[in-house]
Amino acid sequence: MLAGCSAWSDGPGYYWQSMAGHLAVMREARPIRELLAQPGIDPALRHKLEQVLEIRRFASADLALPANGSYTEYADLKRPFVVWNVFATPELSMKLQEWCFPVAGCVTYRGYYDRRDAERFAAKLRADGLEAFVRGVPAYSTLGWFDDPVLNTFVRYPDGELARLVFHELAHQVLYVKGDSTFNESFATAVEQAGIERWLAAREAANRDPALRSEWQRFAERREQFLALLKRYRGALEAAYASPVSDDDKRASRREIFASLRRDYEALKQQWGGYAGYDRWFAQPLTNAHLASVATYTEQVPAFRALLAQEGDDLPAFYAAARRLGELPKADRERALAALAPQAPRISQAAQAPKAGQTPQAAQVQPPASLPAAPPATPALTLLSPKSGR
Repeated sequence: MLAGCSAWSDGPGYYWQSMAGHLAVMREARPIRELLAQPGIDPALRHKLEQVLEIRRFASADLALPANGSYTEYADLKRPFVVWNVFATPELSMKLQEWCFPVAGCVTYRGYYDRRDAERFAAKLRADGLEAFVRGVPAYSTLGWFDDPVLNTFVRYPDGELARLVFHELAHQVLYVKGDSTFNESFATAVEQAGIERWLAAREAANRDPALRSEWQRFAERREQFLALLKRYRGALEAAYASPVSDDDKRASRREIFASLRRDYEALKQQWGGYAGYDRWFAQPLTNAHLASVATYTEQVPAFRALLAQEGDDLPAFYAAARRLGELPKADRERALAALAPQAPRISQAAQAPKAGQTPQAAQVQPPASLPAAPPATPALTLLSPKSGR
């Protein structure tokens, strides 16, 4: 058993729901080309499935991502998410609880195919004195063990977001380092960013969807601003918990920080003209786990982007270089990544510890010059060790 890490799962019941849940997903999968041959298929679904096949072809032909059966089948699960993830932290800490599995190693989440199971597990964690947060997940990767299908949970995303998701999940099949969620998610996010940039350029070169880049930029800028807001307040909480004050004072600061976060989010929505795409994130009472789960996707992305540039923007060479990093001991790997982008710009300035009665000011975030990192919503998942609930 590792420090801060739960023992190897909680018995056969958890593994059973993982295996049974995934196999149930696979049973619903049908070849996309067969579905497209059906005359009665919904026109909107037809368009999206055609887009997926084109995105899938581009991923292998232009991004050197695996050419296999993943995302060539479609499954309608008749539910809004494929799995529900559970995250947990102590009350006055941003350190995520970890769970250990034979295939994936130790990861900072648990995943369930039935929301009721996820809520029951979260309730158990709360009874043990932890804070827990349940989040629905639209997609996952089996890391190449199975051909992952397209799901109803994400197929109707905007075309750019659909492409981003497929590139991200296929990247997990290229490289996955056991027990290092930050490395894995940052690598996949760097791949998705490079993939989207190339995919948009290819569409423009073919004079297709002239409005697609501006639509994607608007979507991506909102996501970047939302991430910046969350990271700012994550820093504020970390500083508050590290301050030399009593636990009661820390709790008071925490309440003020969460209240200020909600106010700043409402202000951000006004800047967006009322766009409410992230309201669901605030549907549950805010916890440390909400914010602690955000950093995994983006922390090492600048280093991977620097590595891609160092390899001349050659994706196969980049993959090979990333694999070499993945073979290093974790401490050496982290030092190497830090050295790649020592001056990498942060999404937002680190928040200062709030003094008594003070909260961070609203984040003043300018739209990014390049495409942003992935949203905090799409972890990978392995069959025997759900990387769900990151």
